[in-house]
Amino acid sequence: MNDVVEIRDLTVSFATDAGQVQAVDGVSLSVHPGEVLAVVGESGSGKTVTAKTILGLLPETARVRGAVVLSSKDGTTEGDVVTMSGARLRQVRGRDAAMVFQEPSTALNPVYPVGWQIIEGLRAHGKYTKAEARAKAIDVMRRVGIPDPEERIDHYPHQFSGGQKQRIVIAQALILDPGVIVADEPTTALDVTVQAEILDLLRRCRDEFGAAVVLITHNMGVVADLADRVAVMYQGKLVEQAPVRELFATPREPYTQQLLAAVPRIGEGLARAHERAARRADDWAQQTPVVQAHDLRIVYPGRFRRPDFVAVDGVDLAIRPGEVLGLVGESGSGKTTIGRAMAGLTRVSGGSLQVLGVELRGVHERDFRPVRGRIGFVFQDPATSFNPLLTIAECVAEPLVVHGRAENPADARTRVDELLEAVQLPKAFGARFPHELSGGQRQRASLARALALDPELLIADEPTSALDVSVQARVLDLFDELHRELGFAALFISHDLAVVDMLADRIAVLHHGKLVEEGTGDEVLGSPRDPYTQRLLASLPVPDPVEQAGRRAEWERLRAAEA
Repeated sequence: MNDVVEIRDLTVSFATDAGQVQAVDGVSLSVHPGEVLAVVGESGSGKTVTAKTILGLLPETARVRGAVVLSSKDGTTEGDVVTMSGARLRQVRGRDAAMVFQEPSTALNPVYPVGWQIIEGLRAHGKYTKAEARAKAIDVMRRVGIPDPEERIDHYPHQFSGGQKQRIVIAQALILDPGVIVADEPTTALDVTVQAEILDLLRRCRDEFGAAVVLITHNMGVVADLADRVAVMYQGKLVEQAPVRELFATPREPYTQQLLAAVPRIGEGLARAHERAARRADDWAQQTPVVQAHDLRIVYPGRFRRPDFVAVDGVDLAIRPGEVLGLVGESGSGKTTIGRAMAGLTRVSGGSLQVLGVELRGVHERDFRPVRGRIGFVFQDPATSFNPLLTIAECVAEPLVVHGRAENPADARTRVDELLEAVQLPKAFGARFPHELSGGQRQRASLARALALDPELLIADEPTSALDVSVQARVLDLFDELHRELGFAALFISHDLAVVDMLADRIAVLHHGKLVEEGTGDEVLGSPRDPYTQRLLASLPVPDPVEQAGRRAEWERLRAAEA
């Protein structure tokens, strides 16, 4: 059969105020029927732009040259997307090619039930009665793993979890049985356990539905788990493509080698942990903990006659001076709630939580305010944590002004320049606004702001979850270097076990608000005792196709045992 997609010498540029910006430069690719092609590279490499041309989804400012030949699933019709009319594009979208967008919350319309949105494709491409369309939507929801689809078809997007919303978006893509599905970072913000289930679903899209999948991702573990073939892009060019096992075993291009070397792997953190332990004072274990929690409970009161929600249930943990504690678990396990409670942003309901010598249960704001200046917080999404109307220098200076260390941002500029240099950002970046920085640069600026007051405790909430592997590696090295220089204690919250292993002295595993396992990285990740930790570890895809095949079999065994 013909290739479902054939891209020939594709060049895409965008008209901007600063002139033409070339996003894709002479890319040629093909997608075979029933295969998974992974397109990988850093942000700005052109991978998403290349994928969007398959459905003709580029904005009017885009100038496209070359050809993108899209064939129907049965191979009877084909056409060049670049030259197609709007009416013809509406015919092939959904039927011949469909898209799974990166963020399902923004892809789904919040005011319509999910069933209405799935059926929308059927209404646009065929004549079905209401009963027939509803039956097909219920069937596809069941096949993508939505429980009780007969009832949940009438639910709204906000009534589904993040993983379920991603399944709904995949159901939208599958409803018309397309020949190719373009999946743009479908697992970026998901926990490893949910990610494993979505990858299993995408594998079924290929095996059961017979659809080819173009997978856009920067997660090399996901590539090793799912892809048949890999195309590597860098600065708009296709630098290498090969079968997945060949690419991981013998990458030819220096950029591919650098990309694979940047991927964190479980076990690499042991040497760093020994180095940190060697630098500590002899009486370190006897020092008063910076954070001490005993039987900690945090309860969110129920509303509208609903029962209370117990977010944290009887947790005991401690963080000593200069120690990094990694807190891992799925969404809803209580990780961020504990971090916010330590920063005085969430009330403690029961037990005890002492931070820097202050008991937070029942504390008044006037008593805790002096302690806030000794705590730094790195937020998960720096784009939303920065005021878009302030420059980066003004954002970083904000804690200094609020806590009276400087009269105004101009007065703090010398300290701000020192902080920007410490996080490896040029001083000139202080004059830029947050939207003018890349994701990795914004995260560095967020780290600079958190360190502005020389905190004794730093709380980092998923600071690298949405970053490319190469950018993530630089941010993690920077965090480790700053920790070595400044010696702060840290709570590092993440769902990526390999990242936590690189940075943490000890790892605590949360499940449904309870602490199920705690110990060094070697103990928790090397020989996990709790079944939940074992499942969490088996869910993590590793950047090695051969090893990942065995881990996938182990994950399927554990899931079958639970069922």
